[in-house]
Amino acid sequence: MKEPIELNVEEGEGERIDRWVADRADPSRTQVKNLIKEGALTVGGEAMTDPTRKVALGDVIALTPPPVKEAAPEAQDIPLNILFEDEHLIVLDKPAGLVVHPAAGNWDGTLVNALLHHCRGSLSGIGGVARPGIVHRLDKDTSGVMVVAKNDEAHRGLRRLFSVHDIERAYLALCHADPRPASGTIDIPIARSRKDRLKREADWSFERPDAKEAVTHYKRLEAYGAGRGKVAGEPVASLVECRLETGRTHQIRVHMSTTGHPLIGDRLYGKAGIAGLGGEEEAVVTAREAVRAFKRQALHAHTLGFEHPVTGEELSFTTEAPEDFAWLRKSLRAL
Repeated sequence: MKEPIELNVEEGEGERIDRWVADRADPSRTQVKNLIKEGALTVGGEAMTDPTRKVALGDVIALTPPPVKEAAPEAQDIPLNILFEDEHLIVLDKPAGLVVHPAAGNWDGTLVNALLHHCRGSLSGIGGVARPGIVHRLDKDTSGVMVVAKNDEAHRGLRRLFSVHDIERAYLALCHADPRPASGTIDIPIARSRKDRLKREADWSFERPDAKEAVTHYKRLEAYGAGRGKVAGEPVASLVECRLETGRTHQIRVHMSTTGHPLIGDRLYGKAGIAGLGGEEEAVVTAREAVRAFKRQALHAHTLGFEHPVTGEELSFTTEAPEDFAWLRKSLRAL
């Protein structure tokens, strides 16, 4: 939260003020609670520091957050898998589990910390103090190819390519069941979830003003466990290639989940285990164990292609999925 907000209590009388404000504004309840304790909230113009106070009809509540001070991340010697590097940009294969830039809960040990060490501070400043060089992101638990700008000229050029969708981005995803048809386009806007601030949700109404265009082209590459699915004759899982036309937060995870095929391991948008994978045959037991052991969304950004924003050279990079993804795929293939 960066901007002040003012709210009039017309409903919800008797609710805790931290919960009431959090339900109607951007900050989480924890953030609101901390802001109240810091004296950032007033009721009727008077400061109030008790987050348990009950709201009353007619209250005028104002929340004015303190100025945000971005702390400059420190350089840290964290190994990087570099695919390409010149004076303008760097392309790397990000491992699953590595956060891209510092944020609440992850102030160090991020990709940015590693890049500051590797590049000796030579990164584009357009992304701000906490996000130097960062043009696009991958979720913490998504592995794969990323490009980072080392100077402002490259940053502006890459940002333009992303904005006009002139970037090739292909992902491999292991998902539940078998998408039908086997290939197609999911064109459903995505907005922030109204129930969970960590999530995004598909806007099936196509009318929400806060929803953004989101387009994913998908193609099923392999199907696993034919005949073991909930529907007779259906596979229990599939390997799908997803190509992004847009790049919204959690786009592939939301699109695949909302069409009935959440990614394996995605606890935020899916579920644990695989429905229909019953029996005690060795292959089935191995597959169940592999699925149970997979603690992240099964998503790997395997291809990134673009025109070099400074030299004009056509660049394309493809990486193999990491060992955990490959083992899960192998276990499912044996079904």
